[in-house]
Amino acid sequence: MTLLTPPQIDAEGEQMLVPHADFAPEGPQPMEVASAEATANAVDAQVVDEPPSARFTWKIENFSKVNMKKQYSEVFLVGGYKWRILTFPKGNNVDHLSMYLDVADSSALPYGWSRYAQFSLSVINQIHSKFTIRKDTQHQFNSRESDWGFTSFMPLSELYDPGRGYLVNDTCIIEADVAVRKVVDYWSHDSKKETGYVGLKNQGATCYMNSLLQTLYHIPYFRKAVYHMPTTENDNPSGSIPLALQSLFYKLQYSDTSVATKELTKSFGWDTYDSFMQHDVQELNRVLCEKLEDKMKGTVVEGTIQQLFEGHHMNYIECINVEYKSTRKESFYDLQLDVKGCKDIYASFDKYVEVERLEGDNKYHAEQYGLQDARKGVLFIDFPPVLQLQLKRFEYDFVRDTMVKINDRYEFPLQLDLDRENRKYLSPDADSSVRNLYTLHSVLVHSGGVHGGHYYAYIRPTLSDQWFKFDDERVTKEDMKRALEEQYGGEEELPQTNPGFNNSPFKFTKYSNAYMLVYIRESDTDKIICNVDEKDIAEHLRIRLKKEQEEKEQKRKEKAEAHLYTIIKVARDEDLVHQIGKDIYFDLVDHDKVRQFRIQKQLAFNSFKEEVAKEFGIPVQFQRFWLWAKRQNHTYRPNRPLTAQEETQSVGQLREVSNKANNAELKLFLEVAIGLEMQPLPPPEKTKEDILLFFKLYDPIKEELRYVGRLFVKGNGKPIDILKKLNEMAGFAPDEEIELFEEIKYEPNVMCEHIDKKTSFRSSQLEDGDIICFQKSPQGLISEECSYPTVSTFLIYVHNRQVVRFRSLEKPKDDEFCLELSKQNNYDEVVEYVARHLGLDDPSKIRLTSHNCYSQQPKPQPIKYQGAERLTDMLIHYNQVISDILYYEVLDIPLPELQGLKTLKVAFHHATKDEVVIHTIRLPKQSTVGDVINDLKSKVELSHTDAELRLLEVFYHKIYKIFPLQEKIENINDQYWTLRAEEIPEEEKNLGLNDRLIHVYHFMKDTAQNQQVHNFGDPFFLAINDNETLGEIKMRLQKKLHVPDEEFSKWKFAFITLGRPEYLQDSDIVSSRFQRRDVYGAWEQYLGLEHSDNTPKRSYAANQNRHTFEKPVRIYN
Repeated sequence: MTLLTPPQIDAEGEQMLVPHADFAPEGPQPMEVASAEATANAVDAQVVDEPPSARFTWKIENFSKVNMKKQYSEVFLVGGYKWRILTFPKGNNVDHLSMYLDVADSSALPYGWSRYAQFSLSVINQIHSKFTIRKDTQHQFNSRESDWGFTSFMPLSELYDPGRGYLVNDTCIIEADVAVRKVVDYWSHDSKKETGYVGLKNQGATCYMNSLLQTLYHIPYFRKAVYHMPTTENDNPSGSIPLALQSLFYKLQYSDTSVATKELTKSFGWDTYDSFMQHDVQELNRVLCEKLEDKMKGTVVEGTIQQLFEGHHMNYIECINVEYKSTRKESFYDLQLDVKGCKDIYASFDKYVEVERLEGDNKYHAEQYGLQDARKGVLFIDFPPVLQLQLKRFEYDFVRDTMVKINDRYEFPLQLDLDRENRKYLSPDADSSVRNLYTLHSVLVHSGGVHGGHYYAYIRPTLSDQWFKFDDERVTKEDMKRALEEQYGGEEELPQTNPGFNNSPFKFTKYSNAYMLVYIRESDTDKIICNVDEKDIAEHLRIRLKKEQEEKEQKRKEKAEAHLYTIIKVARDEDLVHQIGKDIYFDLVDHDKVRQFRIQKQLAFNSFKEEVAKEFGIPVQFQRFWLWAKRQNHTYRPNRPLTAQEETQSVGQLREVSNKANNAELKLFLEVAIGLEMQPLPPPEKTKEDILLFFKLYDPIKEELRYVGRLFVKGNGKPIDILKKLNEMAGFAPDEEIELFEEIKYEPNVMCEHIDKKTSFRSSQLEDGDIICFQKSPQGLISEECSYPTVSTFLIYVHNRQVVRFRSLEKPKDDEFCLELSKQNNYDEVVEYVARHLGLDDPSKIRLTSHNCYSQQPKPQPIKYQGAERLTDMLIHYNQVISDILYYEVLDIPLPELQGLKTLKVAFHHATKDEVVIHTIRLPKQSTVGDVINDLKSKVELSHTDAELRLLEVFYHKIYKIFPLQEKIENINDQYWTLRAEEIPEEEKNLGLNDRLIHVYHFMKDTAQNQQVHNFGDPFFLAINDNETLGEIKMRLQKKLHVPDEEFSKWKFAFITLGRPEYLQDSDIVSSRFQRRDVYGAWEQYLGLEHSDNTPKRSYAANQNRHTFEKPVRIYN
């Protein structure tokens, strides 16, 4: 799956927003074929009505020659709305194609608009359609998020590779399938205001985690223990699970808006891919609790996990005819209860302790008594204060040969009595003084099917009658019926639409039902539901998080109200006088430092002028406002005065007319004519012949530049006509010899050209808003007296002057020191200055990283040694913004030496263990694959000392290459392909003439996509003999994969070429199907093992082993 983000250029948002619906699957789902589970669950759905839908195809020719950063398609209509596709052909500041669906007329829509759409975007593979890349999502578009899609749609390396089929004749074909639906307004709900609680943001497929975290957070004893885990102000939340969890819980307790989980998942060691893998709640619960239990050891809260969640039961076998009994005590943190065949929890507990008779062929072998009839069962020794019950909603259906979800009705009570019927669930040795009466605290719900769905939770935080639903970001109040009865599952009957007819009622299966229950023992309620306040939270954490919350709240408030207002920035002559030569030198004004008015968009502009009159003391009739315009040379100048008709419009309308960038600002210049006694006058009439010019005065001796005023001149007039006026403005003698220069532009280079005083203004191509700099004639100036005799040379100096703020890469938020440099400094000069400041002898050990102006973070990749010609190249951000920040780090080896090394991430698959461990290998670029393997051998545990390793290239569950030992590693790409290392099996080392290696992959057929073959799991090689039958190979496969007989009997075997399966019989000679050895594209010919992919929803008991094609949830740190 792919991270979904609105296309704010290079914005690294705090979190990702995802759509919400009770039944909405976490992963992309085909829009043409809605799953039965999704369509049936109409009760929980927020979306209503059948969606008008359409497909739009966009054919982009000469695609590789597109030089625009972003490109829009033509507008198309779906559901009565205008849409278009937005692409970034070279990536939205990533090395992937970025693609979004955009509301084409968003700027013209009325305030408060929103629309909901399910859509998919596709890049068509014009050679093999089955390789077309399609990604689906859903979103509620609004003024804040008028586009939505995929920043990393597909790697640019694949898109632009002519052999891949995505670019044919330099033409790219993009398709959008859009279905528009009506939807309840999700964004207007304020969870904190309505409920007192806040939700958790979804990172992509983390609703299963969110529901568990909310449940754990609302066990106050657990929360208090997490707060008391020792952390320090120097800890980084992204690298410390305790601090990240403390931070998350603090924000849940005190924040007014939903909380992001990215810090926590980073502390787990997860990357974006992990956040998009939906896992099992029970499995995550166990792994997280085990990790916390380990982190709590040696602290004041050691043993908290056991005190809360650990119970014990006794497995026993008791002989009937002799005095012999075998018992074994085991602990548990949760209990798995059968749903199938059980009407309620009590039936499940009855089944749990059900006695099995061992007799006949199944007699028990007692140690000194031989085979005996016996009773086998389980009894509980004690239950924990917090009882977690996992309902086995998913199981393998051997008839249907697939994993299925059990949606049967299954009841659970508000109050659970485990002492019922004379304590029949408890061992005689259990403590009879403990009353095992429990009250329901939370209900975790799964909505959807076996291969995808959505998790949310119903929780009673204080065990009152009020329930709350925690559905990712949204928290709502719910009644008891909603939390209990409606989560039993089973079938629901819709009311009859035509009661007068004798039609049978329509029933549908409820696909939303309870998956995990949490009960709290009533006698422990006061201890568990305890008070948790700020005194339980470390001071450094309170200070850090309060500051974060205050900043976030201020931003949220401003953002929430921004759509109602327009910011009008009014520049005046006073601003130009104050700023030019001090804050700025080029153009006329820094608009961020002029008087700002926050004005409601509906206000008439003429009413705004009255506010200006009050603020500045300038009567309305004396005001004339000019619009600013950005010119092609990137200067920003007053362009034209507002017309009388424009001034009758509202502020909002005027802002849209003036500002195509569609931000909330309107920038104006206020022209006020001043009379002899400094009193304002009505503005002079302006004709087409009149040109408004602005004047700056340069003093070469003082090296000063200042603003001296503005004049209207006639286009056919000449500068010589206004020399006396300019001398008067400068305070010079009337006949002072002065030179005039036009300030034309300053990016990328300064252009300030001499003006012929005898050529007309029009002939000199001067127009409204132009700037003329003038000075005393530089003739006669001695070079020692002034370094920059003309305004042109002075402006070039100012343009290249750059104060750089340096920050340590380890503390990217804090300025450490500043250096005044020149933009023309080369790489060696810059690192020399930094090394000198740091007192470092070897400048080559300095590595610099540029600043991302949008995210306010260091860029992901550092600057290569001598990789930037000038300081300017280090500070420029995507050819747009100049930063003044650089990050530095001091390396342990010189940078040129480090750059000579290649870093690879290699996944090592142990020969006998099921887990995969990622190793980072750093070797010289000239190294070979053999060197990688030798380095890896020193880091991994081998099954035997003589084991040989090989390196494979794996992509989408297929092996594409075995790397030769002599291959250089410099060009190996581990960004898009997985590098897998594994031991070479002994059977493969000495292949005979009649032996061969074949590819073996797991697959299943996707019923929703025309029985298309879908690979999954870990691919592998198998050595076979030319005369070996499938029946013989199957025996070896079962042993290799450790698959139980009953399950293996359901597997099918096929020879597959180019995605087409040819099923095999046990008597078939397998090798006869394969082409000659070493043929290119061998990965498209393989022995396929067809069986269900049990990975997404499989619950495992603690003592069950995983198959080699299934990998566990892991928390790495």
